[in-house]
Amino acid sequence: MISIRNIFMLNISHYKIVAIGKIKKRWIQEGIEMYLKRLPGLEVIEIKDSTQIKEEHTIKGIISKNEILVTLNENGQSFTSKQLATKLLNSHNQNITFVIGGASGLPSSLNNSASWQLSLSSFTFPHEIARLLLIEQLYRAKTITQGGPYHKE
Repeated sequence: MISIRNIFMLNISHYKIVAIGKIKKRWIQEGIEMYLKRLPGLEVIEIKDSTQIKEEHTIKGIISKNEILVTLNENGQSFTSKQLATKLLNSHNQNITFVIGGASGLPSSLNNSASWQLSLSSFTFPHEIARLLLIEQLYRAKTITQGGPYHKE
């Protein structure tokens, strides 16, 4: 159970997002920028769209050995916002890298090497919207652990 008195809070500087493809829609970019202002320390790395083999090689070059790899995948585990906040809180501020694939998704070998796979929904979203949703959920998880008013039950 997460409580306001919990002395451990999410340290966003322990998280990064690796995303394939650029954000082309201005309204999505504006939403991402709004949440990134609220999440100083969250690193977002964009990788150029390419072949899955090249993308996987680039991603593996970015991830350090001490990081937990989490891939976003429609077959991944679904959480409520509170459950995700608890899972992140229970990671004890380990370094976690979330990876969002491009239009072709992520190679199965990368998904299989992930510590866990996360599903944002049973719907399939464009990578741009998936990035916005993930960043918003990281912000929501942070406010849940801090007992802030953003998350309403």
